[in-house]
This record gives sequence, structure tokens and C-alpha cells, in this order.
Amino acid sequence: MKKISIAPSLLAADFSDLKNEVKNIELAGATHLHLDIMDGDFVPNISFGPMVIKAIRPYTNMIFDVHVMVSNPERYIEDIAKAGADSITIHIEATKHIDRAVNLIKSFGCKAAVAINPGTAVSSLDAIIDSLDMVLVMSVNPGFGGQKFIPKALDKIKEIREKYKDIDIEIDGGINNETAILAKSAGANILVAGSYVFSGNYKEKIESLK
Repeated sequence: MKKISIAPSLLAADFSDLKNEVKNIELAGATHLHLDIMDGDFVPNISFGPMVIKAIRPYTNMIFDVHVMVSNPERYIEDIAKAGADSITIHIEATKHIDRAVNLIKSFGCKAAVAINPGTAVSSLDAIIDSLDMVLVMSVNPGFGGQKFIPKALDKIKEIREKYKDIDIEIDGGINNETAILAKSAGANILVAGSYVFSGNYKEKIESLK
């Protein structure tokens, strides 16, 4: 059984006080920080880019888990890596050249991960899985926080865990103390949580997810 890690999503933090939010979430026990980059094209929202990653990098030792929700992510991989990313996740649906994009991530010394949307089959990973450090299963449709958890994501996690036993599996979307239990039971070992963690006592919320 892999160790459970919690990755609070920066999107739910107070953007007027990011430096202290990052420090406080680490003190509360988070080991990863999930950073959502969105372009308003691949997903219907715009968030932030590498400049924000670079700005907060000096204030924490957390693993920067960067989730790139943009079309043709190859365009931004170098900038994201140099800004301080430790792991970069791209969507298999967002590029025609997934193998090349994954190799580009690794060329900058980052761990490489691929995300699959609710409508994407696990079999789409077969050709690339040997090059990946992690798979991210979306349990909501990407682009907005606060959505309702999609239960079918659990079946995907189970399938991935059965087929690829040693890989890290992350789940993102609608994670709280109830859905976290289901996700962990299915085989996920990295849990992304935004509004749930940042809506109360950070330490208590993180502990409840673990």
C-alpha cells in the first residue's frame, strides 16, 4: 500500500496572501501543492501561469505538482519546469504528440504525469504508461473548483491500479473526507483537495483526508 499524500489545490487559496497561504498549508502537513494552469481554451477558465509558481517557490519545500490544463502543453513545459515544478501533469486529450510531450517534461528533470478526463478510457494510457511517474484521474470535468464528485472515476482508479500496480495514482475533483475514503479504497494514493482544505482549519482538514 502506497503512502497517502495530500495535495491542496492553490486555486482555493486566498490569492491576496499567497506567500502565507503556502507557508501555512505546509505547516498543516501538506507534502504536495497542486498548481492548476488553465488557458481558457482546453478548459473554460483562466487561472495563472509560471510567474506565480516562480513567485511562491522560495517559500516552501512542498512538492510542486503542476497540472497543466492547456491546449498544446508542449509550449509551456520549459517555462513551468524552470519556474520550480517538481512534477508536471499534462492531459492526454490536449496534445497530438503525448510521447514527445512526456519526454520533454523528463528532459527538464521533472516527473511526468498524464491526466485523463471523465470521458477518456484508461486504455488510452497503454502506449505511454511505461514513461510515466503518475496518472491523474479527473473525478470532475476540469476547469472549475467546487464540482460534484463523479463516482465512475473510482472504477478507473481500480482498473489502473490492477494494470499498473506500482504507479502513483492521483485523483482530482470533489475530494472531501467522504470521497477520500472511496478514492483510497480504489487505489489512489495522492489526493487533490481545494475548497475542502482551504475552507477551515488546514491541519484538521488534511488529517481527515489522510
